[in-house]
Amino acid sequence: MELIQQLVNGISLGSIYALIALGYTMVYGIVKLINFAHGDVFMVGSFVGFYAITVMDLSFIPALLISMVTCAIFGVLIERIAYNPLRNATRIAALITAIGVSLLIENGLIYIRGAQPEAYPNNVLPMDKLDIFGVSISSQSILILSVSIILMIILQFVVHKTKIGKAMRAVSFDSEAAKLMGINVNHTISATFAIGSALAGAAGVIFGIYYIKIEPLMGVLPGLKAFVAAVLGGIGIIPGAMVGGLLLGVIEALVSAAGYSLWRDGVAFIVLILILIFLPQGLFGKNNDYFKEFKPPFGGFFVGI
Repeated sequence: MELIQQLVNGISLGSIYALIALGYTMVYGIVKLINFAHGDVFMVGSFVGFYAITVMDLSFIPALLISMVTCAIFGVLIERIAYNPLRNATRIAALITAIGVSLLIENGLIYIRGAQPEAYPNNVLPMDKLDIFGVSISSQSILILSVSIILMIILQFVVHKTKIGKAMRAVSFDSEAAKLMGINVNHTISATFAIGSALAGAAGVIFGIYYIKIEPLMGVLPGLKAFVAAVLGGIGIIPGAMVGGLLLGVIEALVSAAGYSLWRDGVAFIVLILILIFLPQGLFGKNNDYFKEFKPPFGGFFVGI
């Protein structure tokens, strides 16, 4: 029974990693950029949600939506100001810029509000315990997981059924050909940053409600773990980011359950090293022999389309 409880905890944590990882994988699929400032967008979303709940006295869903909209706008601004001028620059220049943007966001927030942590109210979501097959699961965990799954399903719909989603897939496949077909590549890239940042903002609110404590440097570790999740699933592949995030959350929960909680953070990077050595293309990578004839759940995104 304790194992099932840990699996539920791991899936809840993994859904947060998955939401953040989706931003990494979408941006990489479009512009081949690892946006290391993405974890700090997640942090900003957490603070926006916190102030929406405590200052504006809003409930969970309105705070979630405000955080998503704010982070979407923030993500577009980052792309336009920091990354757009480097569109034709070397990848190392863009990578260094991403790290610089990350440090700017962290220290900028510290300068504006100070470095002191905040605590989410513990009554944002109901804390009832539900008995499912003899396992006591908090209603909060179920609601958080449900919201995460709904957001992932909406993302799949946007990517595969909308005009902007088709444009994103076209640009990821061949940006020059997409431009010749009349697709506005700059607007498509901005839309990708907006969607990925909105999901990171949602993850920030969910993280704050789940773990209570938030602070200006909180985006570093979850951001890096989400990057590990994206690599695990196959960087540039949306179903891979989802599966990678969930797997990483479950692995961390099982390590903690085994009594090695101090190794919990280190395990994520051990997974990264093993993936890069033995399966560098990730679980759903197009060169993976095991998945070569396997169509990923929900359909592919940037590969296999």
